[in-house]
Amino acid sequence: MGSADKTSSTARQTRIADMRRADEARERRNRVLTVGISAVVVAGLVAGGVVLVRSQSDGSDAAAATGPAATATAATDPKASGTFVTGEDGVRTWKGTLARNHVAGKVTYPVEPPVGGDHSQAWMNCDGDVYTEPLNNENAVHSLEHGAVWVTYTDKAAEADVEALAAKVRKTPYSLMSPDDRQKDPIMLTAWGHQRTVTGASDPNVDAFFEKFVQGEQTPEPGAACTNGLSR
Repeated sequence: MGSADKTSSTARQTRIADMRRADEARERRNRVLTVGISAVVVAGLVAGGVVLVRSQSDGSDAAAATGPAATATAATDPKASGTFVTGEDGVRTWKGTLARNHVAGKVTYPVEPPVGGDHSQAWMNCDGDVYTEPLNNENAVHSLEHGAVWVTYTDKAAEADVEALAAKVRKTPYSLMSPDDRQKDPIMLTAWGHQRTVTGASDPNVDAFFEKFVQGEQTPEPGAACTNGLSR
């Protein structure tokens, strides 16, 4: 059993490392393409002497017609769209709908910390990032969408447990940690659509939750970046 667990853990670490390398390569390609496209556009404007003139009224009409329709300015409270079901392993799984729209404003989530739902277009960096101040839920939920596990704690959590959990997060890609005094238990673990309480850093359920949900099957956007987001 120990050998099988070790093999599984090694395979997961290898898979995450491969995803990180792919993510970095994709970012480099995007930068190269951006520079190349910009150069072509500038050259075309200089060579052709193109001048674009648009009236103020035309600009307003175009903005109304082609604006970011996928971004809402107000969020709908999803309280009626689902409920938690607790499994034999103690993990609470959200049964119902978790919306995934990008919104510009605050979202009222039915649970704290939230396990999913509408969220900000910007995610929190979750490449083993440990934050010492509370996060905006809307940004952290976007990190969950990318497959991160979010560790949160209140001021009732033992300092030794907080330090040990922070050390675990720092060495785990696709994870993040922050304080949250609005949650009901001292230490909680959250993934997209899943959540549980743990008694401390030495609780075996910590490793089990990380093993199952870091870039787990629940991830809506597997392989999406956990870098180049917000660092605060």
